[in-house]
Amino acid sequence: MGGGAVSYGPVPITSGKTGYETPTGVFEVSYKDIDHRSSVYNNAPMPYSVFFNGGIAFHAGSLDEQSHGCVHLSSKAAKTFFYDLQPSDIIQVVP
Repeated sequence: MGGGAVSYGPVPITSGKTGYETPTGVFEVSYKDIDHRSSVYNNAPMPYSVFFNGGIAFHAGSLDEQSHGCVHLSSKAAKTFFYDLQPSDIIQVVP
């Protein structure tokens, strides 16, 4: 968001499957990791991760499979968000 206005998107996503629902609401970006790997799910790659709400992130991932709570984006969208957002920026996840 730029000055309270959407500056990029909407983009296709997949989100958390049943039992691993992605939290919705307004959050602050806590940190970013360009080459993150999951410490919980078999070292799964999570490229271009932008973390919010604890261990939840949006990152490049499959748009054909639901996640364990993260927001999967295309590589292009994940890179755009990764480079445009900074820690303490406000993001919104809508259902």
